[in-house]
Amino acid sequence: MAGGLVALLDDVAALVKLAAASVDDVGAAATKASIKATGVVVDDTAVTPRFVQGLDPERELPIIKRIALGSLRNKLLVILPVAMVLSQFLPWLLTPVLMVGGTYLCYEGAEKVWEAVSGHHESEEPGGDAAVHEDTVVSGAIRTDFILSAEIMVIALNEVEDQPFVARGIILVIVALLITALVYGVVGVIVKMDDIGLRLAERDSGAAQRVGRALVKGMPRLLQGLSTVGVAAMLWVGGHILLVGADELGWHGLYDAVHHLEGGVAGVAGVGGILSWVVGTLAAALLGLVVGAVVVAALHALPRRKARAH
Repeated sequence: MAGGLVALLDDVAALVKLAAASVDDVGAAATKASIKATGVVVDDTAVTPRFVQGLDPERELPIIKRIALGSLRNKLLVILPVAMVLSQFLPWLLTPVLMVGGTYLCYEGAEKVWEAVSGHHESEEPGGDAAVHEDTVVSGAIRTDFILSAEIMVIALNEVEDQPFVARGIILVIVALLITALVYGVVGVIVKMDDIGLRLAERDSGAAQRVGRALVKGMPRLLQGLSTVGVAAMLWVGGHILLVGADELGWHGLYDAVHHLEGGVAGVAGVGGILSWVVGTLAAALLGLVVGAVVVAALHALPRRKARAH
């Protein structure tokens, strides 16, 4: 089943399993995992930059650093211990917990779609207290990252579930460190590319100036595009979590239907693999949008009912 983040994570999980074969080789296998894990950056890199759009450029890197540290705390202090304990004593509970997180991602993505369509946006201006606004931005980003991080850790854990408890823990710690460094290192470079462009534009070299001007002009569009892709990523990742989770819990209808659609285009010469991925991704995103829209509607309806009741 093709599915955005999870499909990309298959390579990472395979390398994690290699590390589990011998704890002595964890360092070497983790280095290989860091190379293959660049696929994970696609989704997290698309989601994260939207949180720093419109903020003081001087605060972009400090904010990204705070989000990265929050992500690492999530992975090491919350997700890792909980996942290890559940895998040891209640392995059947991992899928429902992950599906709850997937539903939250669907809600986040659908809410952004609703805001874009309706023209109604929650206040994102810093108002009178920039520090409070920054804290709000950071906490929102860390909440979204939590779900993506949980998926990464659970999938990696599934690949090493037959290994000793301590070995599993060591491998997952390395995965957490490598992926966090990869994701937020790339995000930091992306959000500062306009500053790099300004520096290049001030050089004497004509070529450097042209590159610099192109970066300055292009980065706002790139960031806007990444913001849109980030919303789509939340929908397809959340939808895929629900699709696969439902199948694992015994509700096979939706998963089988999507798999059938993928199979219908997989045989197209030359582009079958791409078409199959596109169909699976769109189906997961559509499911994510539908589930998210239901949650958004429910959350918007409840305040109105309470208001009428008073």
